[in-house]
Amino acid sequence: MKTVLMTGGSSGIGKAIKNILTCKEYQVFNIGRNEAEIVCDLRDEKSLENAVKAWLKTHEVDVLINCAGIGLFDPHETISPSKIKNLIDINLTAPIMLSSLCLRSLQKTQGHIINITSIEATRHAKYSALYTATKSGLRDFGHCLFEEVRKSGVKVTSINPDMTQTPFFDALHFKPSEDESTHLLPETIAKSVWDVLHVNGVITDLSIRPQKVGIAKK
Repeated sequence: MKTVLMTGGSSGIGKAIKNILTCKEYQVFNIGRNEAEIVCDLRDEKSLENAVKAWLKTHEVDVLINCAGIGLFDPHETISPSKIKNLIDINLTAPIMLSSLCLRSLQKTQGHIINITSIEATRHAKYSALYTATKSGLRDFGHCLFEEVRKSGVKVTSINPDMTQTPFFDALHFKPSEDESTHLLPETIAKSVWDVLHVNGVITDLSIRPQKVGIAKK
């Protein structure tokens, strides 16, 4: 049985990923404050480091999935420094730290890092400067890291989902349209993770999009 270490497994895309991998006989350990096997605050560097190092004393990592993420889409001059730091800590700093902490174990297992980024990592949109910076930073980090570790057998994949029907939008002023052709389901992304893990080769970058565009304002 392979071991998965992941963030964001308590809701949305992460929960769907955790469910499909658990059904496929992977042992999944979620890191977070809610519904987590490893309890810590992803924004607290020392808490994250200590929790993961303690876990690594008795486990090896076959798959690391960085899925936790939050959104903020406002004019940049209205975003406070504390909100900027919070978004960067969760969306970018935590995944980079986790990759560093787990890399020696992943090299032993010839494992796989999967970063769930966003379609915004591939384009430029109004009021998305901060969010896009974190997600494009994570995507580029993954691409560079793959070039660094590919000789050791470690795979690195960035998955860039478009609008997906999840609680991600609960705190935002917009959400996906009710038209099913304008948004994705979390299970679609989860199935793609399963496919990525079992391809003969390495999918380094995968964008998944609905057929149509549709956004509903709240």
